Amino acid sequence: MSWIRDSTLNWVHLLCVRIIKCGKVPKHVAFIMDGNRRYAQKNNVQKVEGHSQGFDKLAETLQWCLDLGIPEVTVYAFSIENFKRSPEEVDALMELARQKFQRLLNERDKLMENGVCIRVIGNLSLLPLDVQNLIAQAIILTKDNNKAFLNVAFAYTAREEIAQAVRTVVSGVERGFLQTSDISQQLVCNCLYTSTSPNPELLIRTSGEVRLSDFMLWQTSCSCIYFTNVLWPEFSIWHLLAAIIKYQRTYDKLASLRSAEETASGLLSERSQLFHNRLTANRMASLEERLYEKLSKLIGP
Repeated sequence: MSWIRDSTLNWVHLLCVRIIKCGKVPKHVAFIMDGNRRYAQKNNVQKVEGHSQGFDKLAETLQWCLDLGIPEVTVYAFSIENFKRSPEEVDALMELARQKFQRLLNERDKLMENGVCIRVIGNLSLLPLDVQNLIAQAIILTKDNNKAFLNVAFAYTAREEIAQAVRTVVSGVERGFLQTSDISQQLVCNCLYTSTSPNPELLIRTSGEVRLSDFMLWQTSCSCIYFTNVLWPEFSIWHLLAAIIKYQRTYDKLASLRSAEETASGLLSERSQLFHNRLTANRMASLEERLYEKLSKLIGP
């Protein structure tokens, strides 16, 4: 199934969407897409088919978000902990990733026409090299698009992300780019994989599990969190609208908390801002270097 879909909403859905949009609508929604394996078991199909159905639901949900005027979405696609699953399941998931990222690249014209920027966050070095290369191509291809943003957390856990941010800060001090007096909450935040995105205002988890499973622990301290029992492949527009209604009911309180947190975080020093700019540029350069190495091997001496 295509990453970019035409809207499938009927007139009843559209009427409800219009009503919802009269209130506050989050600008950034995160999803823990849980329940693919249980869906497969429930329907007596292979696990990989459950994951494939989960991707189809993601494509549909992304279009719903665009219909609602939500410009940024982050999805928890693959945890580092998932590498502990059976080799057969991990291999099947990597093959599914190859297919879907290749499909994404094949839809280049649609991506550019719709202004979709793809970001993949996580420890990409843990992935097979060919998957890393496909991801790098998708990120570089869409890096200048700014109408809609899709962040895919792949080979990701929040604890690894925070540990990596701390190592980055330590390296900055050791190399003389930062002073110890520059270290602050905001500096650490700016060294996270998600530093180029605002924090999600709404986090939705499916399948009935009431926990975050090591996903965006830093970024969701002031987010509205919505848990629903539905399995991810069975998620519907009605579940999304219900989550947004909860967000609207808690908006004032959470907005106050976000404001207080921003005040407490303080402003970055000029050194810290320069360090963040350098870090962002280096991450993109690393992706471009990975692609250059691949092309060099293909072309030969």
